[in-house]
Amino acid sequence: MAEVSSPKAATIVLIHGAFVDGSGWEGVYRILKKHGYNLAVVQNSTTSLAHDVGATKRALHEHDCPVILVGHSYGGAVITEAGTDPKSQGSFISQLSFRTRGNPCPRLSRVSQLAPVPPLLQPQDGYLSLDKTKFSASFADDVDRDKAAFIADSQAAWGVEATSAAVSESAWKTRSSWYLVAADDKMIPPSAQRLMAKRAGSTVVESPGSHAIYMSQPNAVAALIEEAAKGVNAASTRTCARREKMRGRPLAEACSSGRFEMRAQVEEHGGHGGQAHSKPGDVGICPSRRHLSASNSSA
Repeated sequence: MAEVSSPKAATIVLIHGAFVDGSGWEGVYRILKKHGYNLAVVQNSTTSLAHDVGATKRALHEHDCPVILVGHSYGGAVITEAGTDPKSQGSFISQLSFRTRGNPCPRLSRVSQLAPVPPLLQPQDGYLSLDKTKFSASFADDVDRDKAAFIADSQAAWGVEATSAAVSESAWKTRSSWYLVAADDKMIPPSAQRLMAKRAGSTVVESPGSHAIYMSQPNAVAALIEEAAKGVNAASTRTCARREKMRGRPLAEACSSGRFEMRAQVEEHGGHGGQAHSKPGDVGICPSRRHLSASNSSA
């Protein structure tokens, strides 16, 4: 029987975008799972940003840290907000329309001036959808034709409210980020993707692929996620080593076994509503629900 690798330190949380569901991540999920990573796939309703951020944060708190968020398209907007949670240590960002504090996400119709217009239909009862007859060509033209047709017929409507909600804080201002530019994207122009990635100071990789690159090119997507995860894991181990050395505990006991204790920095605001904030480069922090301290114990 082949030996199965032990789980990696980082947990990868995958967040889908508009018009689809979490099943599109299956290819990437299988690759990372085979390589020993812990994973979770969030099923967003895509009805409102607040609801989807809430779903993502619940997934964050179900796992030991560090946690890396992976968002595709609108899912990237979700992790822009959810990634400010102290439990999140990194954000891998693919084809994201960034939202800045207090401002809504640029709508597809605005960025489409730089590329073919996405086949958006008129909103119905507060929801957007794509023309099924044009779905494959615009969204997934490098995905198997039968599979693309199924995705078009099973697409989930995107809430208009979700396209215009404002973000309270942008994670990419304080978190490391990576961005995969899909060079053949007909939904979000590659030029707009490069601009957004530059704005966030992301580590950028380009690959041939449609808007559904995470479905058609799972190896390329998984490779960049692993690159991000290795960086977070290495930094987490160094942080753990420094802190445990100060406490006089053996690193093997504290980190390798998964048993360690870390404290988050607490910033008070007017005596109420204190929030934990990790400083730049201070990764591997596992805040408790009170944002003061936590113990991480593996079974």
